[in-house]
Amino acid sequence: MKLFWAPQTRSSRAVWMLEELGVDYAMELIDIRAKNREDSGEFHRASPMGKVPALVDGDVAMAESAALCLYLADRYSPGTLAPRVDDPQRGRFLYWLMYTPAVVEPAMSEKFNNVAPNRQRSGWGDFDTMIATWERTLGKDDWILGAEFSAADVMLGSSAIFLRMFDMLPASKALEAYADRCMARPAYQRAQARVS
Repeated sequence: MKLFWAPQTRSSRAVWMLEELGVDYAMELIDIRAKNREDSGEFHRASPMGKVPALVDGDVAMAESAALCLYLADRYSPGTLAPRVDDPQRGRFLYWLMYTPAVVEPAMSEKFNNVAPNRQRSGWGDFDTMIATWERTLGKDDWILGAEFSAADVMLGSSAIFLRMFDMLPASKALEAYADRCMARPAYQRAQARVS
């Protein structure tokens, strides 16, 4: 298995996920900031847009961090880091797994770029609604699905950590504690050591 990555990108999510799984993998650095870079055919097959993270696992070649987390959890940890397809929790898991790319990132970009939110136009609502929904759902549980950590927490945890890093996480005991729990995970710490 090979992960194509670059520092300070969404690649850190994929590295964290791979470390949670404890599987063997190689990493190949892609200099996404190079003006005239020439990508390998293997990387282009996995990521036609030339974005990281991208993964090649045997005949499987794919990109996008949420898709990678879902694939890896289903393939290497079914029923543990992802509820099985017939588990009633599967729908909730999929919703929260996709919350980062579908809701957190667009709302965060809107806020960061001072774009006035338009809840009727934007499927993600707005930044405040995104935070309130996330906070309310997390409630008193350690993880988004309750007591058990899942691939959805890799996605959401990386978002909470990122928001805090850039001073965009509002005062929230629940989300601060959540970010702390994520950062305390040994797999997260191993991943950070690999991408630093």
